[in-house]
Amino acid sequence: MKTAKLLFPLFGLALLAGCNKSEEPAKTAAAATPAPAAVSYIDKIKARDKLIVGVFTDKPPFGFVDESGRYVGFDTDIGRRFAKDLLGDENKVEFVAVEPASRIPFLQSDKVDLILANMTVTPERKEAVDFTNPNLKVAVQALVANGSPVKNLDDLATRTTIVTTGTTADIWLTKNHPDWKLLKFEKNSESLQALSAGRGDAYAQDNLVLFSWAKQNPGYRVLEQKLGDEAPIAPAVKKGNIELRDWVNAELAKLGEEKYLLKLYDQYVRKELSDDTKPESVIVEGGKWQG
Repeated sequence: MKTAKLLFPLFGLALLAGCNKSEEPAKTAAAATPAPAAVSYIDKIKARDKLIVGVFTDKPPFGFVDESGRYVGFDTDIGRRFAKDLLGDENKVEFVAVEPASRIPFLQSDKVDLILANMTVTPERKEAVDFTNPNLKVAVQALVANGSPVKNLDDLATRTTIVTTGTTADIWLTKNHPDWKLLKFEKNSESLQALSAGRGDAYAQDNLVLFSWAKQNPGYRVLEQKLGDEAPIAPAVKKGNIELRDWVNAELAKLGEEKYLLKLYDQYVRKELSDDTKPESVIVEGGKWQG
């Protein structure tokens, strides 16, 4: 009986040992199974057969809608060229209308692959998105009526300055002059209409937009003084989308070799500025920013 009692525990241990051994190969096999490869974002776009780009519709000459309802402009044509070089057809692009304040949220929520909407590179924005190399350079200035007593920026301290929500001008003035009275609108067109209606004393915005609008609407002048330093403007992708960012950088470098941005400047921008404006003071060919 004693022998039987001793044999039973030993038999049980052998069974347990056998069970453990049978589980080991399964664990090893599971561990050997490779993790699924990360999906290439470029392949995702190719599978969709469409590049989705956020653009302005009310900011000529960079992004606007012509008489036939077609999206056109400096930024918009870059989007078409990107689609042609990536997907083989410039028409394989879907344009999504954005406002200044919606550009970053649209990237973060995957509503667009890329933003081509005249977005100035700032430290705050670099925390939220990844910028590619630049394609333009800009400074922020203010537009006033010819008859306005405003001569410089300091004169605006006791007056109302119109800005478009989310623009560099809005961010800069809010940070550097929090005591100034700002009248904000969601759209660039609404801000300019408000200035025309006399609802504010000045409109602060990227100077390229102001120069263009003042040329088309006599009776306004741009103050010489700048709000902050000259800064680069660049396409933007979702934070962490290094693959698409690097593709755009390579594309901009390639386009720079054929002076593609100069062609767009001649088509859309040159006629909007004074005759003595140098293209290199506006465009950044090949993504080569020298600030």
